[in-house]
Amino acid sequence: MTSSSSASFSSDSAAPASAELLELARSIAIDAAELVARRRADGVTVAATKSSLEDVVTFADRESEDFIRARLAEARPEDGFLGEESEATPGSSGITWVVDPIDGTVNYLYDIPAYAVSIAAVTGSTDPAEWTALAGVVVNPVLGEVFSASAGGGAFLDSPRAAHRRLAVNEDVALAQALVGTGFSYSAEVRVKQGQVVTGLVGKVRDIRRAGSAALDLCSVALGRLDAYAERGLNPWDHAAGALICREAGARVGGFGDAKESGVMTLAAAPALAAELEPLVRELHRNADLPL
Repeated sequence: MTSSSSASFSSDSAAPASAELLELARSIAIDAAELVARRRADGVTVAATKSSLEDVVTFADRESEDFIRARLAEARPEDGFLGEESEATPGSSGITWVVDPIDGTVNYLYDIPAYAVSIAAVTGSTDPAEWTALAGVVVNPVLGEVFSASAGGGAFLDSPRAAHRRLAVNEDVALAQALVGTGFSYSAEVRVKQGQVVTGLVGKVRDIRRAGSAALDLCSVALGRLDAYAERGLNPWDHAAGALICREAGARVGGFGDAKESGVMTLAAAPALAAELEPLVRELHRNADLPL
């Protein structure tokens, strides 16, 4: 890996603003990912649990977020901040940074090479239903993969095997041939119901994958490693950067019906496949007594 105002923007100002924000996000995300990788090599210690015993936070999560927050505050002190591990703060510029310091913390704890640093810049509300994402970066430090996108600027991958490769989702994939990524709640009760959804889905698609990082799953759809992704229970920082990267690669990203991605549902796929998959996933959630 190599480092490289108001609530809305006019079309004339959005592109340069997005490019500037992307450059900053990329530089900080790469540096944070290198920090996270060093701490993983030193050995990981659980700092606390959150919603359940399975929902862990490591000292590296906190150190990574502190590092990212300090760098952003130094570069853009008037911006807001919304991160997983610290208190959200509003800004006066109209820009908020949405940060997951380690997406896939359980993978990180077990040294499974599917975790990432995720940084996005959004304008508008900190509610995903109301914000507009301007720039997003997701970095997997183990594979050296840097996924990035800016609003209207396309999505790209930089890695040891690919220099600034433009991303595009898999098109013309029938539902029965779709490889679908998903994930599960930290709540055992909810996981059981999600298992019912997977049971109903697995016979109608090629197969299911559960990698353990929502940000990387969304980037995998953008890259074509997955045909689709559908998961319930995500937080804003889980999908802020990945959803933009996926959209800029040509995916339809959203929730049920016309809703935007949220904790209820985040679904991503090429538009034709999404049109087939969304009503099926919605019906399976209804049958499993999961709120829509």
